[in-house]
Amino acid sequence: MQCQTVLPGAECTFWGKQGCVFTEGSCQLIVENCEGCDRIVDGSIGKVCSAYPAPEKKWVGGICNFATHVKVEIKTDDAKINPLKASKKAAGAKKKK
Repeated sequence: MQCQTVLPGAECTFWGKQGCVFTEGSCQLIVENCEGCDRIVDGSIGKVCSAYPAPEKKWVGGICNFATHVKVEIKTDDAKINPLKASKKAAGAKKKK
């Protein structure tokens, strides 16, 4: 349904027949970690996230999964495994069971 309070006319998954069904009853303002994200929009109360109504809660466990401005580095192990040895090791493990 469409939001009627903070982002009038925008599609919102938290808007129901009784109004905003989010725990706080409305979207919350963004936090400092959100600065630079592409999902920030200007609402009637200020800058809010267009993807989630409580941005502060998304940053509690680390990086927000909606953040478009944060780059996550994936560490790869440089040690190469010989495929022949790996297949023999796997076959040996199956025989022992």
